[in-house]
Amino acid sequence: MSRMTLSLNQRAAILSVVILLVGLLVWEAAIPAQKAAENLTEYERLMGLGSERAGVPPPSDVIAKAWEQLSNPFYDAGPNDKGIGIQIGYSIYRVLTGYVMAALIAIPLGFLIGMSPIAYRALNPYIQVLRPISPLAWMPLALFIIQDSEASAIFVIFICSIWPMLLNTAFGVAGVREDWVNVARTHELGHFRTAFTVILPAAAPTIITGMRISIGIAWLVIVAAEMLVGGTGIGYYVWNEWNNLDLTSVIFSILMIGVVGMMLDAAFGWLQRAVAYAE
Repeated sequence: MSRMTLSLNQRAAILSVVILLVGLLVWEAAIPAQKAAENLTEYERLMGLGSERAGVPPPSDVIAKAWEQLSNPFYDAGPNDKGIGIQIGYSIYRVLTGYVMAALIAIPLGFLIGMSPIAYRALNPYIQVLRPISPLAWMPLALFIIQDSEASAIFVIFICSIWPMLLNTAFGVAGVREDWVNVARTHELGHFRTAFTVILPAAAPTIITGMRISIGIAWLVIVAAEMLVGGTGIGYYVWNEWNNLDLTSVIFSILMIGVVGMMLDAAFGWLQRAVAYAE
């Protein structure tokens, strides 16, 4: 009688589910149950132990909150009461706007740096000075100059997204095999045609890697930026629920941030595999 064997992915999935269930059970068991007011002694009532206290909620409360929010994610009951879908939508809009602006500058400039040693030597000092600056350090300056919180948040996404794309594009272009470029010259291809038909396909995996890193950084930064500028977005939602001492909503929103970030990374992971090639 043959024994059924599970693939590596199936075994990993089973182990992942087991870890999740064990973690949830431990979390649930670690949260002490709060006594109902009618079960308290007179002394405990006098000490205020019957009043509801803020504390880390059990996972059952978080799951109930997730069901409540995801059952109607796009409701709009006013400026400070919008569904989680609307809040995430605002954040994704800001991220993609700043990200696309960064890509439109970083990729062509990366091509120039990768193909021209003179451009690399001229621009490298500025890149090395600007790249380590925290994106949020630009926020006060952006708010002062732009004088618009929405545009300032987009600018912060732009400035944090540009460097991984720029450096990876330059590295990928500079690393294209010389004999491929020589073949293009033999066929008398122009600079632009060589760039699009030879260099771009060869450097595409490295460029997409930079874009994948950038989208992850952009999603990290938008949460902090929205906490500062307020108004709308998942970062503002987290901060607003913290001010309301609603830790259940805070934990739920943190999980949603992770899920959306995972989906963005998975999309670029698929794109990265699509452009990969074997030499």
